[in-house]
Amino acid sequence: MRPTQHRRRGDPLTSEPAGDAASAVAVRRAGPPDEIAAWEIVEEYNRAVDVMVRDEAPEFSAYLSGPGAMWLAHAGAEVAGCVVLRPLAAIPTACEVKRLYVRQAYRGRRIAGALMDALEEHARSAGYDAVYLDSQDDLATAIRFYRERGYEEVERYNDNPQATVYMRRLLG
Repeated sequence: MRPTQHRRRGDPLTSEPAGDAASAVAVRRAGPPDEIAAWEIVEEYNRAVDVMVRDEAPEFSAYLSGPGAMWLAHAGAEVAGCVVLRPLAAIPTACEVKRLYVRQAYRGRRIAGALMDALEEHARSAGYDAVYLDSQDDLATAIRFYRERGYEEVERYNDNPQATVYMRRLLG
């Protein structure tokens, strides 16, 4: 089963309008001690965007202890957002963005950008040449956010039944 990366129509989960910077929010890589908080925000994401194919426990554990990775954005003691990096078995020099999500109360504070910065920096340092993601064509805000970050549309690279848009950013 493959997890999905998309947002529901009209729900700007990656909206990054000008405003307060994410300076009051700390982004850090999640590990096994973060499992409960990480699971809770991913489940919130799954409900928010009606994910059909969800992560099983072993796959989720791999986000926290490798070979994948997960970052949580913290605003004080609260988890404000998350993002997951998953290696792509079919493309050994690439990884995939999954589960980018910012809770409603924290949107508009550039948290999605900070989460993506952490993921992309890790991908570079881990030796990946490219980062892929999938979404839906009616999620204009998310697609615009990714384009602004240098992602370009590519051919289908996975079998996600909910995705209609596939994007890639070459890391350099």
